[in-house]
Amino acid sequence: MTAKQTEHRTGRARALPAIVVDAAHADRLAHLAEVALDRMPDVATFLLGEIERARVVPSAKFPRDAVNIGTWVTYTDRSTEQSRTVQLVYPEEADIAAGRVSVLTPIGAALVGLSAGQRMRWLTRTGAARDLVVTDVGREPPAAPANEDVRATAGS
Repeated sequence: MTAKQTEHRTGRARALPAIVVDAAHADRLAHLAEVALDRMPDVATFLLGEIERARVVPSAKFPRDAVNIGTWVTYTDRSTEQSRTVQLVYPEEADIAAGRVSVLTPIGAALVGLSAGQRMRWLTRTGAARDLVVTDVGREPPAAPANEDVRATAGS
């Protein structure tokens, strides 16, 4: 979605944060979005717009605090003040129960290339505008809380 579309759908203009895309993923992301245009035009158009406006960076120089395919990101939904940690993945690896969010979902497309501290407005599948702020980006899954009872999740 372009800045103009965001302004139209949300009723106000908002500067988009500067983002980066890993050169190793740029072509595949663009191809995925193009293929998805017929079946999910809003998400595909938004993702294509994000790729087009992003600065493409070689993998070796990709910032460690920027969201990339495979990274874990913690963000806070400013509407609900709830935080969530997810891993951004390609569609075939998505598994909501495991916290793996597809780049071809509204939240996944919104997270592409953001860095810790950046805010982004995105639209849910129902068209509701939401704001998020990235609070942490990492290469490893978050550690389980120290007080978590491992036996309670065994066999789940």
